[in-house]
Amino acid sequence: MTRGRKIAIIVPAAAGVVSTPLIWLLGSPGAGELAGACIQAAVGIAALVWALFQPPGNRAEDTAIRTGPARASGGGRATAGIRRPQGRGSGSAKAEDTGNATASGDGSSATSGIDYT
Repeated sequence: MTRGRKIAIIVPAAAGVVSTPLIWLLGSPGAGELAGACIQAAVGIAALVWALFQPPGNRAEDTAIRTGPARASGGGRATAGIRRPQGRGSGSAKAEDTGNATASGDGSSATSGIDYT
């Protein structure tokens, strides 16, 4: 789960845990209102706990080992390893013993290892 999404869940849950039960309990609650306040507080706490224990999202663990050769021609692109356009992905990227990458022809490109372009 992304950090923004966690915040979007935690803030309303915390507000629900504190605000409505507090307002109900300040006005001499009856049995029904007391039960409602307890249920609402429990649901808010459950949402807080659930959001806090969610794993972070978009964690790519990329590994390329002994990939062999890559060839590009005629404007093509070849990668002997890992390709992450514009540096996408927040996890680790590891390339070991990648093969030779060769490009021939106009507009062709080849990368051996990790390509962040």
